Amino acid sequence: MVVFVHGRDRPGIVAGLASVLADANANILDISQTVMRGIFTMAMIVDVTEAKLKIEELRRRLEERGKQLGVEVSVYHMDVVRYLQRP
Repeated sequence: MVVFVHGRDRPGIVAGLASVLADANANILDISQTVMRGIFTMAMIVDVTEAKLKIEELRRRLEERGKQLGVEVSVYHMDVVRYLQRP
């Protein structure tokens, strides 16, 4: 799956979201993040093949943690992202 995050930068965003993934036994395969003028953005490619939770529950937990951290979290199945990138 692909996880997109954006919002006001503050300490603990990456750790907070990564802990949700680790608790679910999901693996971050790739991560990119940047901060521009105080706005944090991040994209993660996450392997959920060994996850202990269904994607819907993992999405809910990530979105909930995002709210606690003051950021917006969007979770997509990789096939959706690939479809949107087609020419």
